[in-house]
Order: sequence, then structure tokens, then C-alpha cells
Amino acid sequence: MARRVELVSASPEETAAAGERLGRALGPGAVVALIGELGAGKTCFVQGLVRGLGAPVRATSPSFVLINEYRGRVPVHHVDAYRTTSLSELLDLGLGELMRGEGVTVVEWADKLLPLLPADAIRVTIAGLGDEPRTITIEHPESQEA
Repeated sequence: MARRVELVSASPEETAAAGERLGRALGPGAVVALIGELGAGKTCFVQGLVRGLGAPVRATSPSFVLINEYRGRVPVHHVDAYRTTSLSELLDLGLGELMRGEGVTVVEWADKLLPLLPADAIRVTIAGLGDEPRTITIEHPESQEA
């Protein structure tokens, strides 16, 4: 059975703080799948997560380059699937290898590639838009203890 945590965020800072807490708990090989509407705060969550993994730079959305890499206590691969058109395009970019590697892979718009995600991927769903609070649901599969 999956472990599920639900948080309410009233600000971008709180969303980033939730990401930072998760980032501190992640280790090599972790995959985080982010799901949410445009403007829900996925990149803000990733900024905190990257900070929690010890990267000294601010994460930016890789929408046009598709993958950014950050150096923290483990490599962090930040993937944005928003502009991708097929699963094969993601595989051609090496996503499979990244997810099986020694770093942490974080995927925005992960709902576009659900068949490619490993069974132990941590799923983070962010709901809410505009000025309304965000509900952040973090689901840890049974085999993952982050």
C-alpha cells in the first residue's frame, strides 16, 4: 500500500518548502513524477526539491531544452515533458537511462509518460491555480521510503 501525504500551501514559498523537505529525504535512483495544471507550481516545487538535494543554483523550467541537470549531493535531472509529443521522443532523450541512474530524476508533466515511470516513482500532484491555495499530494509507493 502506498503512503500518502497531503499538504496545503498558501504561497510559492510554502510550495518550495514542501519540495525542499522531500528533496532532503531522496537518495540515488529516486524518481519524482510531478502532475498538475499549467501554473499550479510544479517548477516552484522543483526549486525547493533541488535546494533540498544540495544544489547551489536555482532550478529553472527546462521547457525548451527538456532536461536540466543540477549538481547536489547526487546529480539531479529535471525533465519537462510539456513540449514532448511521444514516449519515443522521451526515450530517445535518454529518459530511461536517467531514471535507472545514480541521480534523482524529477519529471514535470509526468502524466504524459506514465507507462515509462518505474513502479517505485514518488508521485506529486499539485492542485490549485491563481491565488488559491495549493493542495500537494505526495504518494510514496510501499517500496520507497523517502
